[in-house]
Amino acid sequence: MFCDLPTSALQAFETIKYATAYPKGAVLFVEGQAPRGIFVLCKGRVKLSICGTDGKTLIVKIAEPGEVLGLGGTVSGKPYELTAETIDPCQVNFVKREDFLRFLREHAEACFKVAQQLSEKYNNACHEVRSLGLSHSAGEKLAKLLLEWSSKNAEGAKQEPRLKLALTHEEIAQMIGTSRETVTRLFADLRKRQIVHTKGSTVVIRNKAALKQIASNN
Repeated sequence: MFCDLPTSALQAFETIKYATAYPKGAVLFVEGQAPRGIFVLCKGRVKLSICGTDGKTLIVKIAEPGEVLGLGGTVSGKPYELTAETIDPCQVNFVKREDFLRFLREHAEACFKVAQQLSEKYNNACHEVRSLGLSHSAGEKLAKLLLEWSSKNAEGAKQEPRLKLALTHEEIAQMIGTSRETVTRLFADLRKRQIVHTKGSTVVIRNKAALKQIASNN
């Protein structure tokens, strides 16, 4: 986010960041907590989740390297909206709220970058609501999720993209608003129909056209 700032701004940012390594399963911040600052994700992945009044957890997003976590709360002064937990060993740059706000006041280019990222986060949230929240079935939601992941992180041939799942069936269920048992059943059905092949945490999409049909509710 800040990589292409002018040299003076980059040098100023370097003086206020704290580089930290986190193990898998570390919690960076908790939903409802007063904002301490921003977390710039340099390496690894972080799951962002919210908890409902009924105690159920919904995973909103898997953050990738380059993303800035806790930005909204840090700028607004309101509590963090989400809980951030590492799903890989992560390298993170942390900047205290007061240092970050002073940095923004002193560097207009950085303010523009923050506005861009907040706008992008809003657009992505609208996309997620449209893609998953308005889907009619758990099967449709899972198909959309697999297609989205394959477009970002797949390895191998385009005809049969290969995914390395970082999430358990329970966590995937938390992303699409269903139960772990339903996710396990849906994967079994996709395997039976030879749409996907699974081995451990690896998923190979063998029939992308069929998966797209499920995603479009056809």
